[in-house]
Amino acid sequence: MNNVGKITPHLWFNGNADEAVHLYIDLFGADSTILTTTHYPTEGLLDFQEPLAGELLNHDFTLRGHRFMAVNAGDEFRPNPALSFMVNFDPLDYDGDVDAARADLDQIWAGLIDGGTALMPLQEYPFSAHYGWVEDRYGVSWQLILTDQEGEPRPFIMPALLFGGENQNRAKDAVDFWTALFPNSEVGIQVPYGEDTGPATARSLMFSDFTLDGKWFVASDSGVDQDFTFTEGVSLLVECEDQTEIDHLWAELSAHPEAEACGWCKDRFGVSWQINPKNMGELMKRPNAFEKMLGMKKLIIDDF
Repeated sequence: MNNVGKITPHLWFNGNADEAVHLYIDLFGADSTILTTTHYPTEGLLDFQEPLAGELLNHDFTLRGHRFMAVNAGDEFRPNPALSFMVNFDPLDYDGDVDAARADLDQIWAGLIDGGTALMPLQEYPFSAHYGWVEDRYGVSWQLILTDQEGEPRPFIMPALLFGGENQNRAKDAVDFWTALFPNSEVGIQVPYGEDTGPATARSLMFSDFTLDGKWFVASDSGVDQDFTFTEGVSLLVECEDQTEIDHLWAELSAHPEAEACGWCKDRFGVSWQINPKNMGELMKRPNAFEKMLGMKKLIIDDF
């Protein structure tokens, strides 16, 4: 089951995007590849970007058919567990062989934990016979789970949003808002806590999943206090058909004017979005395109 759509997770790396992407591709294996690569121009950069002149800017890549983008930048932002990736190892995808699914999970876990940190150790939990949450050496977080083959099928990889800190207990509001905003969206499973648990209330979401324009996501409210929330370290890139769609999504999503830059904005829940035209690659080949983009907040196609 693929996880396609116009929304793509975008990962921020501190000068080591190429290293990280190649590690992920090696670990995930089949149908994992770099689709396109772009580089920084040699002139027209901001002062803090000067050391990156001519270096890697972006990798557009897939992990088992699931699309990601990686930006090679500085230390301004770093991913954190507020936006992680749920990786479902469903025995049905291994011809019903639970041992094969478990072995695949263990192999990927071993690569991600090398130099990383276990946020939840790989072991049995009430919700899974084999699950672990790891923050890898680059700060990207992954939840690896051996799923119940009797359950509803879900894609191999799903972005997972954890609402805590200043956004505690806002998961349901966010899911309702996003699914109303994007066409071809629906709410899937919703499981409330049922009783007050730490900062979570009985009505807070212990687990939920939903689609935005056909792409599956997970959302939960944190059951423990946490001092972090969403950052630009992991953003969601939306490829728009035209300026009308850009204008509409920007008006609905941008809630923090100070965060607006180069097509990036931050919504009322603190989640960072990139609202781009779908022909961004072509636009960036135009003369002085990078310099023009640096001068924009919302992207204006005609201004390229």
